[in-house]
Amino acid sequence: MQLAVLAFLLFVALVVLRSVIHIVPEYQRLVVFVLGRYQKTAGPGLILLLPPPIQSSVTVDLREFSVEIPQQTTITKDNATISIDFIIFQQIIEASDSVIKVQNFRQQVQQIASTTLRAVIGDLPLDDVFAKREQMNEVLRIKLDEETHRWGVKVNRVEIREIVPPREIQEAMTRQITADRIRRASVTEADGKPTSAHLAAGGERQSHTPRAGAARQPALPPA
Repeated sequence: MQLAVLAFLLFVALVVLRSVIHIVPEYQRLVVFVLGRYQKTAGPGLILLLPPPIQSSVTVDLREFSVEIPQQTTITKDNATISIDFIIFQQIIEASDSVIKVQNFRQQVQQIASTTLRAVIGDLPLDDVFAKREQMNEVLRIKLDEETHRWGVKVNRVEIREIVPPREIQEAMTRQITADRIRRASVTEADGKPTSAHLAAGGERQSHTPRAGAARQPALPPA
């Protein structure tokens, strides 16, 4: 009986110590609350807290992370429907804001990203969407960072992965590329014909020269 009581007390002591002693790595912070009110952001290192419900904490990871935005259907300025998917690379810079000011900032980022993408694409014609991918990445980054900054989250960069136009536009682009290749091949062939004719004429003149010289030489008298 005494052994069981001792084991129970030891278990309770371990639980209490675990709730009191926190070892926070360099890449994490603890957002600490006292009776439900925000008190401080603690870490890294050894942090001592009173057991709940007096003090409670939320662990926040400060390392960069990525959020994948699946294909979004958008309409360009010239009314072409395209699908785009991209990745957002973010980092928490203010741990307390990411906990207190938003419930689930990753989900919120996905929703804002879809709306922002439609606004950016809606200002560009289809040709610019393909030609100005880097500029689009930067515009998306700036606009998203303006929204997420209030949650203590910084958008480091945005990478568009794939742009898929409608099938009819893909077919038209394929026909245009094929026509351009045929045109370049025709130009190259047309430029090569005069050169070939010139080389052939030069070779013909060279082949005639020895015969003409031989014809002008007097015949040798018989021995």
